[in-house]
Amino acid sequence: MPGKETPPGECPQCWQHAHDRRIHRRLRPREDCQPCLDHMNNGCPYIVPKKPSRWW
Repeated sequence: MPGKETPPGECPQCWQHAHDRRIHRRLRPREDCQPCLDHMNNGCPYIVPKKPSRWW
């Protein structure tokens, strides 16, 4: 799903790595993606935008 915008409240890197298969295509079988591992261990380095308030 390349080209889709990151939804509000989602980390851009997490969203892209989860929905764009081209990113992990270069990895060999059973090889881990280093940015994904860093995200799992250290959390998201991005300020995640809040979801828009729609209670009105």
